[in-house]
Amino acid sequence: MRYKFHDIDWIKWSKPFFIASLVIVLIGILSLSIRGLNYGIDFQSGTSVDIAITKSVNGDDVKAFLEKEELGEYHLTTAAERLSIRFKAALTEDQQSKLESDFKSKFDDKASFEKNIVDVEIAKEQQTNALRGILIASIGIIIYIAIRFEWRYAISSVIALLYDAFIVITLFSIFHLEVNLPFIVAVLTIIGYSINDTVAIFVRIRENMRFAKVKSEADLAKVVNDSITQTLTRSINTVITVAFAAVCLFIFGSESIKMFSLAMIFGLISGAYSSIFIASPLWFWMKRKAKPAKPVKAQPAP
Repeated sequence: MRYKFHDIDWIKWSKPFFIASLVIVLIGILSLSIRGLNYGIDFQSGTSVDIAITKSVNGDDVKAFLEKEELGEYHLTTAAERLSIRFKAALTEDQQSKLESDFKSKFDDKASFEKNIVDVEIAKEQQTNALRGILIASIGIIIYIAIRFEWRYAISSVIALLYDAFIVITLFSIFHLEVNLPFIVAVLTIIGYSINDTVAIFVRIRENMRFAKVKSEADLAKVVNDSITQTLTRSINTVITVAFAAVCLFIFGSESIKMFSLAMIFGLISGAYSSIFIASPLWFWMKRKAKPAKPVKAQPAP
């Protein structure tokens, strides 16, 4: 696929987009402070019950059965040979035993049960580990980019990828979508894709800077604009390819993979956006204020 973007002044257009990004961040902070996140069983106390069934079971009948059991708020996922029930409350051993015996007597006496309980301390530890994973990934990227390029590239790229992660978290907060371990995996994957797009542009900027005669701010802006344009086709094709796979997973995948797929879709779009309108302009704004290197004076021959 070929695209024509040679006449677009990306640096000029980045200013209104950057302001829009700040507005989105403020909305995200407001949403997280008011609504918070809808944590799944992986990050809050509760009980997960997976039932392997040997007979066909009607989902509405199971819901009616669970209401009679009076075990509190729950989420039911049905499949051809499996039921997954997530209770918001941590069930006692007696409640678990009664649920199993009642289900077998009513629906399937050969059904097998797998139960997992997450207490409050484990849930908090999971949340802490998830944040720690994102932080370690960000620090690693800072070190890598700073070594391979320079500190301006590192700061720009990390701000962009943290923006991508925050946008996905914000959207899940606004729409009150469930946050679970696959979601955290998706966020870390998004960080990888985002930095990949950003590095592609930065590599081209570094190459173009070697041959460009940068004497003014306009010359520097032209280098950045040309670098974005030269890598844009690659970025668009990558996003379209991966997004197509993520959409298919969301439509045809199981319930457990849907949130991962949706987070990937949000993150891929945000990653392509931030590489162009956040990372590259940030580097440009920092670079234009840099003091030019002093020319080395030639030493007179002895």
